[in-house]
Amino acid sequence: MSQHRSHAVVVFICCLSIVSLAFGVRQSFGLFMRPITLDTGWARESLALTFATQAFTIGLLGPVAGAFADRWNPGKVLMLGGGLFCVGLLTMAGASRPSVMFGGGGLLVGAGLSGCGLPLALAVVGRIAPADRRSLWLGVATASATLGQLVLVPLIQTVIVEYGWRVAVLLGSGLGAFIVPLATVVARSTHAGLGRDADQSLGETLRGARSHPGYILLTLGFFVCGFQVQFITIHLPAYIVDQGLASSLAASALMVIAAANAFGSWIAGWAGGFCRKRYLLSGIYGGRALLFLVLISVPLSPPVMLVLSAGIGLLWLGTVPLTSGLVAEMFGPRYMATLYSFVFLNHQLGSFMGVWLGGRIYDATGSYELVWWLTIALGAAASLIHLPIDDRPMARLVTNRG
Repeated sequence: MSQHRSHAVVVFICCLSIVSLAFGVRQSFGLFMRPITLDTGWARESLALTFATQAFTIGLLGPVAGAFADRWNPGKVLMLGGGLFCVGLLTMAGASRPSVMFGGGGLLVGAGLSGCGLPLALAVVGRIAPADRRSLWLGVATASATLGQLVLVPLIQTVIVEYGWRVAVLLGSGLGAFIVPLATVVARSTHAGLGRDADQSLGETLRGARSHPGYILLTLGFFVCGFQVQFITIHLPAYIVDQGLASSLAASALMVIAAANAFGSWIAGWAGGFCRKRYLLSGIYGGRALLFLVLISVPLSPPVMLVLSAGIGLLWLGTVPLTSGLVAEMFGPRYMATLYSFVFLNHQLGSFMGVWLGGRIYDATGSYELVWWLTIALGAAASLIHLPIDDRPMARLVTNRG
């Protein structure tokens, strides 16, 4: 194995581990909605605003982290993000007022995840992956995110039940601390030439992206992904309990989503290697809308909820390797961290709206029904707007490759 290839494999494995830890802890936050609000007496909207701000902060600071990663060593950005992530979780664990919870869980955790979360890790993987296997590697990296969810969600749920939510948050901080040494390995294994296969400037690439219709439509569509995924992550556990089902089923539903996503993301990445990614994305968004319609239309029971969770999981993050893969196809991997971060910013705007509106509308109406219908309508719209995406490489990049 060549030295370049060995560096790539080391970075890939560390990125998988970082994604598993960061995503696994973050995806458990929905389990805290009822325990925290019941223990503190805070309104559900208050905690929803904290988690929504977290999502928005990830998106807002993502392009900054991406730019530093493209111009600096991405491993160092991952290290800084991991440190902020842990500090934010420690602040959450000691919060006695909504404002402290907002600062720790919303701002600090969000800032940390902008530097050590899925977008930057995927950008690193996209740069180091062989061109003919990039879509598959991105799919595996995305699947590793829910491997962490599959392992950590039941663990954190058990700790919440046995020891309380504050101890569970401390556990999350301890697990997140492992991101720092893993990122140190990435920093040491990443060198200036790794993944830089195109002679193009960042400014030139950004100008091309701004005028590229496919990039604009892809960015708009990812708003819907964020809205749907984070609404489900944060509010589905509470929705299940509100329907008279057990809280243990809520954790089981998230586990099933994670397990199914491990296959769904891998399949999406594999299929993206030989199928048009825009058509696959259209199918995923349309399939989600159909599943959500079924979820609110049939009587829920444990078997029905688990079957629907499996379906949701198969379509859960399959959008991620396809969307990031399209960015790399259209503009090359050199500035993928910055370009994908701008796309992900819109994803996080959607996440903010899905989480916040879920809490706001629930507090106002005592029901999530209106948000479910909005989620279905957005899914149908996203399915349509991906069909005309122009996924051809940017002209300048084609010239450089020639």
